[in-house]
Amino acid sequence: MKNRLSDLNNHLFAQLERLADESLSAEQLEQEVKRADAIVSVADTITSNADLQLRAAKLYAEHGAAVLPMLPQVGGPKDPET
Repeated sequence: MKNRLSDLNNHLFAQLERLADESLSAEQLEQEVKRADAIVSVADTITSNADLQLRAAKLYAEHGAAVLPMLPQVGGPKDPET
């Protein structure tokens, strides 16, 4: 399994194609709708996380290493208690 945003995009379009399949029965379509809801929920979390990473990178680009203590996951010192 790959873990890139482009892979997520491919999964979303594949799900869209499954939803557009006119040969699906009502039951099958209902299952695909539930599956699509689950995929969208996970996709929203992934894209939210990617947005957070991008905002952290922008802070670093704008302010340099001075912001790293406030961004431990980006490269600042880790809290010794965790």
